[in-house]
Amino acid sequence: MAEKGPTASKWTLQGKTALVTGSTKGIGKAIVEELLGLGATVYACARSESDLQKCLNEWKESGLPVHGSTSDVTKEDSRVELMKKVSETFNGKLDILVNNVGTNVRKPTVDFSAEDYSFLFSTNVESAFRLNQLAFPLLKSAGSSSIVNVSSVAGVTAMNSGSIYAMCKAAMNQMAKNLGCEWAKHGIRVNSVSPWYIYTPLGREVLSNQAYYEEVIGRTPMRRVGEPHEVASTVAFLCLPASSYITGQNITIDGGFSAAGFYPLKD
Repeated sequence: MAEKGPTASKWTLQGKTALVTGSTKGIGKAIVEELLGLGATVYACARSESDLQKCLNEWKESGLPVHGSTSDVTKEDSRVELMKKVSETFNGKLDILVNNVGTNVRKPTVDFSAEDYSFLFSTNVESAFRLNQLAFPLLKSAGSSSIVNVSSVAGVTAMNSGSIYAMCKAAMNQMAKNLGCEWAKHGIRVNSVSPWYIYTPLGREVLSNQAYYEEVIGRTPMRRVGEPHEVASTVAFLCLPASSYITGQNITIDGGFSAAGFYPLKD
Protein backbone atom coordinates (compact mmCIF):
# COMPACT_ATOMS: atom_id res chain seq x y z
CA MET A 1 0.00 0.00 0.00
CA ALA A 2 3.06 2.30 0.20
CA GLU A 3 4.01 2.45 -3.46
CA LYS A 4 2.10 5.70 -4.13
CA GLY A 5 2.18 9.20 -2.68
CA PRO A 6 4.81 11.79 -1.72
CA THR A 7 6.94 9.40 0.34
CA ALA A 8 7.30 6.86 -2.46
CA SER A 9 8.18 9.60 -4.96
CA LYS A 10 11.25 10.48 -2.90
CA TRP A 11 12.63 6.97 -3.29
CA THR A 12 12.55 6.51 -7.05
CA LEU A 13 14.65 7.66 -10.00
CA GLN A 14 11.93 6.96 -12.51
CA GLY A 15 12.31 9.32 -15.46
CA LYS A 16 15.83 10.39 -14.43
CA THR A 17 18.92 10.13 -16.63
CA ALA A 18 22.43 9.26 -15.47
CA LEU A 19 26.00 9.04 -16.74
CA VAL A 20 28.32 6.67 -14.89
CA THR A 21 32.02 6.51 -15.80
CA GLY A 22 34.02 3.32 -15.39
CA SER A 23 30.79 1.34 -15.64
CA THR A 24 31.79 -2.25 -16.35
CA LYS A 25 33.51 -3.54 -13.20
CA GLY A 26 33.33 -3.44 -9.45
CA ILE A 27 31.78 -0.34 -7.92
CA GLY A 28 30.94 1.25 -11.28
CA LYS A 29 28.95 -1.75 -12.50
CA ALA A 30 27.14 -1.96 -9.16
CA ILE A 31 26.23 1.74 -9.40
CA VAL A 32 24.79 1.32 -12.89
CA GLU A 33 22.66 -1.60 -11.72
CA GLU A 34 21.50 0.24 -8.60
CA LEU A 35 20.41 3.29 -10.61
CA LEU A 36 18.68 1.11 -13.20
CA GLY A 37 16.91 -0.75 -10.43
CA LEU A 38 15.53 2.54 -9.12
CA GLY A 39 14.14 3.45 -12.54
CA ALA A 40 16.84 5.64 -14.08
CA THR A 41 17.97 5.48 -17.69
CA VAL A 42 21.75 5.11 -17.64
CA TYR A 43 24.54 5.98 -20.05
CA ALA A 44 27.55 3.74 -19.35
CA CYS A 45 31.12 4.21 -20.51
CA ALA A 46 34.45 2.42 -20.20
CA ARG A 47 37.74 2.18 -22.08
CA SER A 48 37.35 -1.47 -23.05
CA GLU A 49 34.97 -2.08 -25.95
CA SER A 50 34.65 -5.79 -25.15
CA ASP A 51 33.89 -5.19 -21.46
CA LEU A 52 31.36 -2.48 -22.32
CA GLN A 53 29.54 -4.55 -24.93
CA LYS A 54 29.37 -7.53 -22.58
CA CYS A 55 27.70 -5.40 -19.90
CA LEU A 56 25.42 -3.57 -22.32
CA ASN A 57 24.22 -6.87 -23.78
CA GLU A 58 23.60 -8.25 -20.29
CA TRP A 59 21.58 -5.21 -19.22
CA LYS A 60 19.63 -4.90 -22.48
CA GLU A 61 18.73 -8.59 -22.45
CA SER A 62 17.11 -7.88 -19.08
CA GLY A 63 15.09 -5.10 -20.67
CA LEU A 64 16.89 -2.32 -18.85
CA PRO A 65 17.07 1.22 -20.35
CA VAL A 66 20.80 1.60 -20.88
CA HIS A 67 23.02 3.26 -23.47
CA GLY A 68 26.78 3.41 -23.73
CA SER A 69 29.99 4.05 -25.62
CA THR A 70 33.70 3.57 -25.13
CA SER A 71 35.54 6.54 -23.68
CA ASP A 72 38.91 7.26 -22.11
CA VAL A 73 38.00 10.08 -19.76
CA THR A 74 41.65 10.86 -19.07
CA LYS A 75 41.77 12.42 -22.56
CA GLU A 76 40.09 15.75 -23.33
CA ASP A 77 38.87 14.91 -26.82
CA SER A 78 37.30 11.71 -25.49
CA ARG A 79 35.58 13.60 -22.66
CA VAL A 80 34.15 16.16 -25.08
CA GLU A 81 32.92 13.44 -27.42
CA LEU A 82 31.37 11.52 -24.53
CA MET A 83 29.42 14.53 -23.31
CA LYS A 84 28.25 15.25 -26.85
CA LYS A 85 26.84 11.72 -27.11
CA VAL A 86 25.22 11.98 -23.69
CA SER A 87 23.61 15.29 -24.64
CA GLU A 88 22.27 13.83 -27.86
CA THR A 89 20.97 10.73 -26.10
CA PHE A 90 19.21 12.65 -23.32
CA ASN A 91 18.09 15.70 -25.31
CA GLY A 92 20.43 18.19 -23.67
CA LYS A 93 19.63 17.32 -20.06
CA LEU A 94 21.30 15.14 -17.45
CA ASP A 95 20.00 14.43 -13.95
CA ILE A 96 22.90 12.43 -12.52
CA LEU A 97 26.67 12.30 -13.09
CA VAL A 98 28.74 9.72 -11.24
CA ASN A 99 32.51 10.21 -11.55
CA ASN A 100 33.65 6.68 -10.76
CA VAL A 101 36.85 6.33 -12.82
CA GLY A 102 39.93 5.94 -10.67
CA THR A 103 43.22 4.10 -10.33
CA ASN A 104 46.25 3.78 -8.10
CA VAL A 105 49.98 3.15 -8.20
CA ARG A 106 51.43 1.98 -4.87
CA LYS A 107 54.98 3.09 -4.16
CA PRO A 108 56.96 4.78 -1.43
CA THR A 109 56.75 8.53 -1.97
CA VAL A 110 60.41 8.92 -2.96
CA ASP A 111 59.96 6.34 -5.73
CA PHE A 112 57.15 8.13 -7.57
CA SER A 113 58.09 9.58 -10.95
CA ALA A 114 56.73 12.72 -12.59
CA GLU A 115 54.86 10.41 -14.95
CA ASP A 116 53.22 8.59 -12.01
CA TYR A 117 52.10 11.93 -10.59
CA SER A 118 50.60 13.11 -13.88
CA PHE A 119 48.94 9.76 -14.54
CA LEU A 120 47.24 9.58 -11.15
CA PHE A 121 46.05 13.18 -11.14
CA SER A 122 44.79 13.05 -14.73
CA THR A 123 42.88 9.83 -14.05
CA ASN A 124 41.47 10.57 -10.61
CA VAL A 125 41.09 14.36 -10.46
CA GLU A 126 41.29 16.00 -13.88
CA SER A 127 38.81 13.57 -15.44
CA ALA A 128 36.19 14.28 -12.77
CA PHE A 129 36.79 18.04 -12.77
CA ARG A 130 36.51 18.39 -16.54
CA LEU A 131 33.47 16.12 -16.78
CA ASN A 132 31.78 18.23 -14.11
CA GLN A 133 32.52 21.33 -16.18
CA LEU A 134 31.38 19.76 -19.44
CA ALA A 135 28.22 18.35 -17.87
CA PHE A 136 27.28 21.63 -16.16
CA PRO A 137 24.93 22.91 -18.92
CA LEU A 138 23.12 19.56 -19.05
CA LEU A 139 22.83 19.31 -15.27
CA LYS A 140 21.62 22.90 -15.01
CA SER A 141 18.98 22.27 -17.69
CA ALA A 142 17.65 19.33 -15.71
CA GLY A 143 16.59 21.74 -12.95
CA SER A 144 17.39 19.46 -10.01
CA SER A 145 20.45 17.29 -10.51
CA SER A 146 23.19 15.45 -8.64
CA ILE A 147 26.91 14.79 -9.05
CA VAL A 148 28.61 12.09 -6.98
CA ASN A 149 32.39 11.68 -6.97
CA VAL A 150 33.58 8.20 -5.97
CA SER A 151 36.52 9.07 -3.75
CA SER A 152 38.25 7.00 -1.05
CA VAL A 153 38.78 7.00 2.69
CA ALA A 154 42.43 7.57 1.70
CA GLY A 155 41.38 11.17 1.10
CA VAL A 156 40.19 11.43 4.70
CA THR A 157 42.94 9.67 6.66
CA ALA A 158 46.33 8.06 6.05
CA MET A 159 45.94 4.38 5.12
CA ASN A 160 49.15 3.33 3.38
CA SER A 161 47.66 3.57 -0.11
CA GLY A 162 50.30 5.89 -1.52
CA SER A 163 50.63 9.64 -0.97
CA ILE A 164 49.61 10.71 -4.50
CA TYR A 165 46.44 8.60 -4.47
CA ALA A 166 45.53 10.09 -1.09
CA MET A 167 46.12 13.62 -2.40
CA CYS A 168 43.91 12.89 -5.42
CA LYS A 169 41.04 11.60 -3.31
CA ALA A 170 41.29 14.52 -0.89
CA ALA A 171 41.09 16.81 -3.93
CA MET A 172 37.92 15.03 -5.08
CA ASN A 173 36.36 15.59 -1.67
CA GLN A 174 37.22 19.29 -1.77
CA MET A 175 35.86 19.46 -5.31
CA ALA A 176 32.53 18.24 -3.99
CA LYS A 177 32.54 20.75 -1.14
CA ASN A 178 33.34 23.71 -3.35
CA LEU A 179 31.08 22.83 -6.28
CA GLY A 180 28.31 21.88 -3.88
CA CYS A 181 28.35 25.46 -2.61
CA GLU A 182 29.02 27.18 -5.94
CA TRP A 183 26.41 25.28 -7.95
CA ALA A 184 23.63 25.02 -5.36
CA LYS A 185 21.97 28.10 -6.86
CA HIS A 186 21.69 26.19 -10.15
CA GLY A 187 19.90 23.24 -8.56
CA ILE A 188 22.98 21.01 -8.79
CA ARG A 189 23.96 19.03 -5.71
CA VAL A 190 27.55 17.73 -5.49
CA ASN A 191 28.75 15.12 -3.00
CA SER A 192 31.39 12.45 -2.66
CA VAL A 193 31.56 8.97 -1.17
CA SER A 194 34.72 7.52 0.32
CA PRO A 195 34.94 3.72 0.53
CA TRP A 196 37.51 1.72 2.51
CA TYR A 197 38.51 -1.65 1.04
CA ILE A 198 35.76 -3.09 -1.16
CA TYR A 199 35.63 -6.49 -2.85
CA THR A 200 36.31 -5.25 -6.39
CA PRO A 201 38.74 -6.93 -8.82
CA LEU A 202 41.47 -4.48 -7.69
CA GLY A 203 40.51 -4.85 -4.03
CA ARG A 204 40.65 -8.63 -4.18
CA GLU A 205 44.12 -8.46 -5.72
CA VAL A 206 45.45 -6.29 -2.88
CA LEU A 207 43.70 -8.35 -0.20
CA SER A 208 45.03 -11.63 -1.57
CA ASN A 209 47.98 -10.97 0.74
CA GLN A 210 46.68 -12.75 3.84
CA ALA A 211 48.75 -10.73 6.29
CA TYR A 212 47.53 -7.46 4.80
CA TYR A 213 43.95 -8.73 4.73
CA GLU A 214 44.13 -9.52 8.44
CA GLU A 215 45.57 -6.04 9.11
CA VAL A 216 42.66 -4.44 7.22
CA ILE A 217 40.07 -6.51 9.09
CA GLY A 218 41.84 -5.74 12.36
CA ARG A 219 41.39 -2.00 11.76
CA THR A 220 37.74 -2.29 10.73
CA PRO A 221 35.14 -2.29 13.54
CA MET A 222 32.65 -4.26 11.45
CA ARG A 223 35.35 -6.89 10.88
CA ARG A 224 34.74 -7.38 7.18
CA VAL A 225 35.47 -5.92 3.75
CA GLY A 226 32.68 -4.01 1.99
CA GLU A 227 30.79 -5.10 -1.11
CA PRO A 228 30.30 -3.01 -4.29
CA HIS A 229 26.52 -2.86 -3.77
CA GLU A 230 27.09 -1.17 -0.40
CA VAL A 231 28.85 1.70 -2.12
CA ALA A 232 26.32 1.75 -4.96
CA SER A 233 23.35 2.10 -2.61
CA THR A 234 24.93 5.14 -0.94
CA VAL A 235 25.66 6.73 -4.32
CA ALA A 236 22.06 6.09 -5.35
CA PHE A 237 20.74 7.67 -2.14
CA LEU A 238 22.67 10.86 -2.94
CA CYS A 239 20.94 10.91 -6.34
CA LEU A 240 17.43 10.39 -4.98
CA PRO A 241 14.94 13.18 -4.21
CA ALA A 242 15.09 11.85 -0.63
CA SER A 243 18.54 13.46 -0.27
CA SER A 244 17.47 16.81 -1.76
CA TYR A 245 18.97 18.88 1.11
CA ILE A 246 22.40 17.22 1.08
CA THR A 247 25.22 18.86 -0.85
CA GLY A 248 28.94 19.50 -0.43
CA GLN A 249 29.31 16.42 1.76
CA ASN A 250 31.53 13.36 1.90
CA ILE A 251 30.15 10.07 3.19
CA THR A 252 32.64 7.42 4.29
CA ILE A 253 31.65 3.82 3.56
CA ASP A 254 34.19 2.00 5.64
CA GLY A 255 32.71 -0.25 8.31
CA GLY A 256 33.78 2.26 10.95
CA PHE A 257 37.46 2.43 9.92
CA SER A 258 37.77 6.23 9.81
CA ALA A 259 35.78 6.62 13.04
CA ALA A 260 37.78 4.13 15.11
CA GLY A 261 40.84 6.26 15.89
CA PHE A 262 42.28 4.84 19.12
CA TYR A 263 39.13 2.85 19.87
CA PRO A 264 40.27 -0.62 21.02
CA LEU A 265 39.21 -3.11 18.36
CA LYS A 266 40.60 -6.28 19.91
CA ASP A 267 38.01 -8.59 21.43
